[in-house]
Amino acid sequence: MRKILIGCYILIMFTVIFAISNGELIDGKKSKAVAAEEKLYLQYCLACHGETGKGEGKRAGTAINNQHFLSSVSDEDLYNYVKFGRKDTDMPAYGTSLSDEDIHKLVVFIRHWQTEKISFEAPNVIAGDPDQGRGKYNLYCLSCHGEAGEGKIKMGTALANPQYLKYTSDRQIWITTAYGREETRMGPSLKGLEGARQLKKQDISDIVSYIRSLEHK
Repeated sequence: MRKILIGCYILIMFTVIFAISNGELIDGKKSKAVAAEEKLYLQYCLACHGETGKGEGKRAGTAINNQHFLSSVSDEDLYNYVKFGRKDTDMPAYGTSLSDEDIHKLVVFIRHWQTEKISFEAPNVIAGDPDQGRGKYNLYCLSCHGEAGEGKIKMGTALANPQYLKYTSDRQIWITTAYGREETRMGPSLKGLEGARQLKKQDISDIVSYIRSLEHK
């Protein structure tokens, strides 16, 4: 009986040691992978988006390290943002200078900032009045995002940018408008949330419809 117990104890010890060693090996591989991805980020993204992704770079850059943003975009969205950039802004199209593999590495690094998955309540189909939305946009959004969505440096995204509109869905624009981006100047706008603007769901749909109409101007 004693021999059996000793044998079981030895087996358990070997199992624990193997699990720890295997875990350290996996963590080591992950650390090396993240280090390689971080190197790319620091080389190509740091100047605008900042070391922590909070938009604290020397040049104007969007805060991409916040849970509202990361919960509203897919890896494919991030890939497209990096690959195709934003015309006439400081965000170049990296598809001409980086391989697809490197762009995917950047996506993985950006995604590693996500610590929670937020579920947003938003219409699947946005049905709004762009004419009504224009007036609401001018009242609530123009001060940061500029006349007709042209954007303002270090203030607000250029919403009329063709790449932004091509690779961002109406639902994503609705979510950003309604819920904002934590730790940024973009506060929530949906009625019932803590933002200064208490807009109804239809108000937000109207604004989104106006922003989408800029795609054809």
